[in-house]
Amino acid sequence: MRLSESETPENTAKEQETTKALSESKELESKGFTPVLKNKRFLILWSGQIFSQLADKIYLVLMIAIIANKFQLPDQPISQWVSPIMIAFTIPAMLFGSLAGVYVDRWQKKSILVISNLLRGILVLALPLLFLVSQGKTLGGLMPMGFGLMLVITFIVSTFTQFFAPAEQALIPLIVKERDLLAANSLYTTTTMALLIVGFAIGEPLLNIADTLAALVGLPDNIGKEILVGGAYAIAGIILLWLHTGEKPQDSEIEQPHVLQDIGDGLKYLKTNRRVRNALIQLVILFSIFAALAVLAVSMADKIPQIEAKQFGILLAAAGVGMGTSAAILGSKGHQINRTRLSFIGSVGVAVSLLGLSFATQNLWLALAMTALLGAFAALVGVPMQTTIQSQTPVEMRGKVFGLQNNAVNIALSLPLVLASAAESRFGLQSVILGLAAIAALGAVLTWYIVHNYEKS
Repeated sequence: MRLSESETPENTAKEQETTKALSESKELESKGFTPVLKNKRFLILWSGQIFSQLADKIYLVLMIAIIANKFQLPDQPISQWVSPIMIAFTIPAMLFGSLAGVYVDRWQKKSILVISNLLRGILVLALPLLFLVSQGKTLGGLMPMGFGLMLVITFIVSTFTQFFAPAEQALIPLIVKERDLLAANSLYTTTTMALLIVGFAIGEPLLNIADTLAALVGLPDNIGKEILVGGAYAIAGIILLWLHTGEKPQDSEIEQPHVLQDIGDGLKYLKTNRRVRNALIQLVILFSIFAALAVLAVSMADKIPQIEAKQFGILLAAAGVGMGTSAAILGSKGHQINRTRLSFIGSVGVAVSLLGLSFATQNLWLALAMTALLGAFAALVGVPMQTTIQSQTPVEMRGKVFGLQNNAVNIALSLPLVLASAAESRFGLQSVILGLAAIAALGAVLTWYIVHNYEKS
């Protein structure tokens, strides 16, 4: 049979190559949330995340409730009890973030998720028994033994959290295809923000309901709070037992390098991989801004005539709603725009929102609108940059990189907590918010530089 001119072997081969390229292109194209929600392994991880992060967000509320019920004296400021708890919760993040990342690469990530949740659950559930045993006892006459045990348990719980966070981030690329990472991270961010709102807005009522239900079934001494938080951790661990990750067990006969060498390898990787490094810088800037705003929100709520200082959670909840909404849209439509360009748009939007927020200290609705916009634009930075780190980091380096990220983010969350109040006292609330807008603008300039120089190379 004779081929026509249009059906020569050369033309046929080109058509086959074109068809193959189109097929590969469609394969790489994201289909929004549908593939992620059909991914049973991701659904298990996501379900575990919900219970684990619910416990994380309410844990400090639980500690404050216990202090108010058991240790705070009449006319005594609760801050002198809460501050040591906050310090005990923060120190492990500073000390063990990078170290935990190294072991995430050496150990099975599923085991880390399961064990860290179950142990945190056991520790919280053990609190009522420890209070009973230590009742009336002191540590050298300096503090009640029960409070000292709270500090120790808070330190240990926070330490396990440092292992959980990088292991969870490193697992997502193992169970989700690269084309679906943006949607998966959008769901992850939306869930985190929703649970953050729950923690701020209804954490205390949830604990009170738990105590009431515990009393109804005959449990003693208001232990419903501990059952709620400890039980959430334990349920997360049990759910994650069903997760199949496809990880291969590490060969115990292979000699592992020194931990410090592994941390050094992670730092070298960040130094040589500019996309991952720049994404990490963007996340650090973003978390620094939000940590500072968490402190400044109290002062802002105090200045707004329509609400009181103790209702500052309303402003943070508005930011959470904006971020969750934006992350949901990103999951279905965000793949159509380059991730770095999304980050640039987000950084500019964060700067503009902060500029508007600095002039909203006398109007509740304007403040809510600006904080909601701030959250929405923040998601345009956070979700694509987290996805970039996951997709660009090799499997063997993910634990180290996410451990370093955890360290950097925890520092970014901690320093503003110390500096924001002092800066507000010296320069005023509006000036500090304008300063945060300037920092966000610098992030936008950095992203613009990346887009116009690196992304084209």
